[in-house]
Amino acid sequence: MAEIACDDRPLTFEDLVAWFDKGSKPKSEWRVGAEHEKFVFRLGTHEPVPYQPRGIKALLDGLTRYGWAPVMEGENVIALERGKANVSLEPGGQFELSGAPLETIHDICEETGQHLQEVKVVADELAIGFLGLGFTPVWRRDQVPVMPKGRYKIMREYMPKVGGLGLDMMFRTCTVQANLDFGSEADMVAKFRTSLALQPVCTALFANSPFIEGKPSGFVSARANVWTDTDPDRTGMLDFVFRDGFGFETYAKYALDVPMYFAKRGDRYIDLAGRSFRDFMEGKLAELPGEKPTMKDWADHTTTIFPEVRLKQYLEMRGADSGPWSRLCALPALWTGIFYDSAALAAAWDLCKDWKIEDHERLRADVARVGLKAQIAGRSVQDVAKDMLAIAREGLKRRNRLSGGLVDESGYLGELDEIAASGITPAERLLELYNGPWQGDASKVFEAFAY
Repeated sequence: MAEIACDDRPLTFEDLVAWFDKGSKPKSEWRVGAEHEKFVFRLGTHEPVPYQPRGIKALLDGLTRYGWAPVMEGENVIALERGKANVSLEPGGQFELSGAPLETIHDICEETGQHLQEVKVVADELAIGFLGLGFTPVWRRDQVPVMPKGRYKIMREYMPKVGGLGLDMMFRTCTVQANLDFGSEADMVAKFRTSLALQPVCTALFANSPFIEGKPSGFVSARANVWTDTDPDRTGMLDFVFRDGFGFETYAKYALDVPMYFAKRGDRYIDLAGRSFRDFMEGKLAELPGEKPTMKDWADHTTTIFPEVRLKQYLEMRGADSGPWSRLCALPALWTGIFYDSAALAAAWDLCKDWKIEDHERLRADVARVGLKAQIAGRSVQDVAKDMLAIAREGLKRRNRLSGGLVDESGYLGELDEIAASGITPAERLLELYNGPWQGDASKVFEAFAY
C-alpha cells in the first residue's frame, strides 16, 4: 500500500487511492455500522421542531445526561459523541444516530434500542415525538426549520443550481443505512457491484414514503424519487462500477471529478461549491489561494458524494427509507448476511450479474414508483427480493453469531420476509390506512407510527 501523505506535503493521486485501500481489513476485524434518521415533531400539533426554543438544541443538551459529549460549531451544539457513536443533525433537524462499528446485529439492536430509550426520555420532557418515514408526510418545504450548520448553508444555496429536488432531499427525507467492511480491493469490487445492482431491491423492500404534503405522491418511496433529481454529478448507479477494471483508482478518479462543496478550516466552512478538487490539489482555488488539500479535505470531500452505494474506507448501503423501530435492525442484517459470507455474496451476485448496465437506472426509478411490482430481466422485484432474503438468511446462519439467548442473527429478517412474501410494501400498507380508517388524513401517521 502506498504511504498516506502527511499534511505537510502535497497530496498525490496515489495518496487519494491509497486512502480507500487503507480501509481493507482481515475478516476477523470486519464490523457493521448502522445509521438511522427520524423526523422530530411536536406532540399534538405534529409541527416540525426548530433548533430552539425547546427544540433540537434542548434535545441535544438533554442527552448529555447519558454521557454524550457535545460537538460545537461556533456557539451551537450540532452533534454529540460517545465512544465511536455519534448523534447528528440533518439539514431540517432530522435526528440521526450513527452507530459504532459493532461485531453483531444483536449488538446493533441493543445500541439502537438504548438510543431510542434515551431520546424518548428527553423528548417526553419537551413534548417531542419521532417518526421513521422516508419522506415527511405533511410538511411543506418552507415549514421545515433550518439547522445552524455551515456545510448545510453551502449545500442549500448550491442544490437548486444542479437539480429540482435537492432541497427536498435535504429537508424532507430520512433514511436508514448500513456500513460494512471489505478485505481487499477485489473483495470491495465484488461487494460494491453486488450491492449497487441490488440496491433498488432493497429500496422496494423498505419503501415507506407514499405521501407528499398530505396526499399520495404516486410513489411508494418519495425519498428514492427525490434522489433521481438531486444532483447528477454526485448521485446514481455509477455505471463504471460494473465495467472491467473497476477498483479504488476508478472510484478515486470519479470522486476527484465530483464538484466540491466546501473545505473546513477550524470550525468554519469555506464555500467551494462547484469548484474542482483537481484545481485544489494544484493550489488554484481563488478562495484558498496557494493552499493545497490535506487528507482530511479528501475524506470530507468523499462525504459529499451521494450514490446509492458509497465507498469510503468501508461501503455504505444508502438505498432504504427510514421506518419503524422493528425494521431498523433489518437493513444491517440483510447486508451482513450477504457481505460477510463468501457463498452468500457469490449467490447474490448470481441474481444480478446478467442485468444490463442500462437497466440499473431504470430499475432504480421503477421501484420508487411501484416497489416490489417492478420488473428486471424478466423477473419481478418481489421474486428477486425473496431470493435475496433467502441468501442473506443462510449467510447469517452460517455466520452463527448467537445472542445471549443462543439465537442467530437471521431473525432480524422476519419483517422483510413478510413484506417480500406479500409483495406489498410498507408504503402500500400506509395507503391502505389512508384510504380506509384514516379517511384521507395522512397526519394520522404521526400517532400510529411514532417511536
